[in-house]
Amino acid sequence: MWNVGMSEVGKALQAVVDRVNKAASRRPKTLPAVPPRLVAVSKTKPPEMVIEAYRNGHRNFGENYVSTVLFCAGPLQLKSCPEIEWHFIGHLQKGNVNKLLGVPNLFMVETVDSVKLADKVNSSWQRLRAASTRRLKVMVQINTSGEESKYGLPPGETVNTVKHILNKCSALHFSGLMTIGRYGYDLADGPNPDFQALLSQRQVVCDSLQIPLENVELSMGMSMDFEHAIEVGSTNVRVGSTIFGNRDYPNTPTPSPEKKPMVPTEDAAKKMECLTVTEK
Repeated sequence: MWNVGMSEVGKALQAVVDRVNKAASRRPKTLPAVPPRLVAVSKTKPPEMVIEAYRNGHRNFGENYVSTVLFCAGPLQLKSCPEIEWHFIGHLQKGNVNKLLGVPNLFMVETVDSVKLADKVNSSWQRLRAASTRRLKVMVQINTSGEESKYGLPPGETVNTVKHILNKCSALHFSGLMTIGRYGYDLADGPNPDFQALLSQRQVVCDSLQIPLENVELSMGMSMDFEHAIEVGSTNVRVGSTIFGNRDYPNTPTPSPEKKPMVPTEDAAKKMECLTVTEK
């Protein structure tokens, strides 16, 4: 059923890790020397494939849907992968914040795209993790391509949103900026302008708020362009199909995860996950 078999996950993962490291070695010396983090995105794949990647030494995993994180981070999976670190990389609706923040080993929310969402995540984390002093890492998502089909803040709202998180959200730790960018950009035309826009936004944020450049991560780059993203400064890349194989969407058209109209509902996503597992 899957394009990458269980026995192939480890090989594919190691190949991507090697490519990440080589891309990092090609960075200009003027960029902060921050080792890039590889987030393995297992969307629509069974938890067994996550466990296989974990057994091969990987720890950072990302999901686009709250229902998927809840399904994959269940007690059995957590017992098998006690050191796993979950990144949420999809659009987060305020009504699902409490569900997401209750996930064991939630490491980072990369898609905070409004002050209101930041406030909701902050208050929920304070309430749900009252006994813990750990602040939740968050990134601010920027719509660098300006496409209406994509989520994220307009670049002009970046500084005020980051400032609000720093000053008003004591339970959150601002970690950096995230973008998806335009799908299918041809690098023959030069450096990806969406990545360049995120680099510029980091500089503006750091200059405006007196933050060291190396303290602000950049989450940009996916399977088709993660090497280029790292070369120009990404510190966090989100790679799925290159590790786990092409995604499977039973009885549904192939969706584009970057576009708003194609994002399935939480119920639909959960049904897809259940179908994927039962068909094993």
